[in-house]
Amino acid sequence: MEYTLLQPRQPCLSAACSVSVMKNLHFKDFFWCPDLTSTAGYDAIIQYLNDGKRTCKEVEDFMKARASIEERYAKDLLGLSKKVCGHNEMNTLKRSLDVFKLQTEHVSLSHLQLAQSMREEVKKLEDFKEKQKEARKKIEQQMDALHKQKSSHFKKTMDSKKTYEQKCRDKEEADQNMNRNTNTNNTKLVEKLQSKAQQAKLNAEEADRLYQQNVITLMKIRDDWLKEHVNACEIFEKQSIERINFLRNTVWTHLNQLSQQCVTSDELYEEVRRSLEQCDFQEDIEHFVNLRRTGDKPAAPVVYENFYSGLRSPTGPPPSRMPPPAVRRGPLPDPTQNNRDDSRHSLVQDGDYSVIQY
Repeated sequence: MEYTLLQPRQPCLSAACSVSVMKNLHFKDFFWCPDLTSTAGYDAIIQYLNDGKRTCKEVEDFMKARASIEERYAKDLLGLSKKVCGHNEMNTLKRSLDVFKLQTEHVSLSHLQLAQSMREEVKKLEDFKEKQKEARKKIEQQMDALHKQKSSHFKKTMDSKKTYEQKCRDKEEADQNMNRNTNTNNTKLVEKLQSKAQQAKLNAEEADRLYQQNVITLMKIRDDWLKEHVNACEIFEKQSIERINFLRNTVWTHLNQLSQQCVTSDELYEEVRRSLEQCDFQEDIEHFVNLRRTGDKPAAPVVYENFYSGLRSPTGPPPSRMPPPAVRRGPLPDPTQNNRDDSRHSLVQDGDYSVIQY
């Protein structure tokens, strides 16, 4: 059985890139707010980045857990490969079982290597997260400082605007009072109103100058914030793209590792299958017979031996255990008519003699 070596697949980025180019959507174009002090757009981007960071942590934890599972499985499999399996077997089947245990050990080692490879990928993900964290930290510190400065100076500018408007109203009121009393004969009152109007004018001009100065400063701060906001959006967008691609490639590599492990395991199992193909039951039976044979002739049958005759029955089936047929004996012979030639004596040498009477 032949196998083609699995080539790790590489993720295709052309489709994702074409969609990005076609839509042409960027952070810097869609996260503004009409309120100068609002940070809603910036906050939305930061929340997106935090969610991405959380996703990285979840993927990291997932891969750590998977590596631990692979390691435990490898150790259990290694322990299993050391157990007795076919210890008393012999010949071709024993060789196949030995290969089976050996390749099981190799599979366990390959899973142990897989766990190590997964942890290396996790380390790369941790380094990537740390690198992005440091880059984000600098940008966020700059943006937070600008937001505080912008908010603080906006409030200061609005306060100076209120003061300016109030001073202008005071000046208008002072001018009106002076105009209403222009034809009065009270010189002191006219001088007083003129002095008050002059002072109101000076106060209004000072408030106007301060207000204009604050507006100019605020516009400068706004310009700096605009530049930094655009810069932050571009950096955060770049980080998001890098994060998505990195996670995508990490999971892709993880799956390639799992696929390669399947191929490696199957190649090791194929070695066992090749050994099993050489397993021949007839050869094993012949091997056992030749190794442990005890003889090719069975034991002779046990025959009946007559205690008195000392003669051994001819080889053949054992004598019947049934008693011999009863023989009716004749009348008792007359001793006076005993004839030596006709006398019948039962001797021990007689084969039919038995002390057992039936």
